[in-house]
Amino acid sequence: MKAAVVRAPGRAPLYEEFPEPVAAPGERGISVTASAISRTTKSRAAGKHYAAPGSVPFVVGVDGVGRLENGTRVYFALPRAPYGGMAERTVVPESRCVPLPPGLDDVTAAAIANPGISSWAVLTERAELRPGETVLINGATGTAGRLAVQVSKQLGAGKVIATGRNPAALAAVAQLGADETVSLVGELSELDRALERQFAGRVDVVLDYLWGKSAERLLVAAARASGEGVPVRYVEIGSASGADLSLPSEVLRASAILLMGSGTGSVPVPRLLDAASRLFDAAAAGHWQVPVRVVPLSEVAAAWSAEEGGPRIVLTVAPPTAGRAAGPDG
Repeated sequence: MKAAVVRAPGRAPLYEEFPEPVAAPGERGISVTASAISRTTKSRAAGKHYAAPGSVPFVVGVDGVGRLENGTRVYFALPRAPYGGMAERTVVPESRCVPLPPGLDDVTAAAIANPGISSWAVLTERAELRPGETVLINGATGTAGRLAVQVSKQLGAGKVIATGRNPAALAAVAQLGADETVSLVGELSELDRALERQFAGRVDVVLDYLWGKSAERLLVAAARASGEGVPVRYVEIGSASGADLSLPSEVLRASAILLMGSGTGSVPVPRLLDAASRLFDAAAAGHWQVPVRVVPLSEVAAAWSAEEGGPRIVLTVAPPTAGRAAGPDG
């Protein structure tokens, strides 16, 4: 079969032949139709992710959309190594297959799955968002952050605050439901004052896709403003701005900040897949706005090197099912 194959750690995948998968007891063979390139997929392929495959060669792709042997359309997650989502066929434990609602097309499902499940699971499982609460999303201008704004509103957030560096992207996020925006560009003193004003008005949950320096400023601002011991549930999801930060110890001692992370292992897989099912139902009933660029699997090498921050790239193996558009660029 044809697949996107990594032959050495750190190298981009190539479109080439790979042995056909054979399903073992408890597994399902899947004919893949679509699989999205995500930051997690790239990190695992480069051997930098904590859940990266242990040996080469392997097929890239942590998830995707396809057909079971009986024709059922499903979203699948975490195929059995060395197989992945970016191939003509893959093999997945049966428990990691989620049937898709008829109103949701393959490309949209593949595009929203990884970032959408992340924010849905974070808000319901880790942060335990309650209706009417305020959510601040650090790094809201990427695909995951844009979806997090929309998911936060879907789940009942009373107010959503979005941070980012790109003015045009921040304006676009406001159109998706962000009530207020904070630019991360400019003098640090101005940023600190802007963040402290937001926390003084009460922030209940922070979803952080950036980490690094912006997280330092956020945590310090939260500590300064949480004088009455109101807990701020701070969830680290991604590290686009850096893997480390330097944090004064008194930030945690002198505040009611609850600092936690969300990723593979923080939420049991069955609950992640339950979040996926609810996300897909909501997507079929409404309209998540996710810019998407559709690329044939055969062009994976060129798509892999595309600059991040643009439309979400979805690799298609076969003509995707008809359905409503994934977004303005879909």
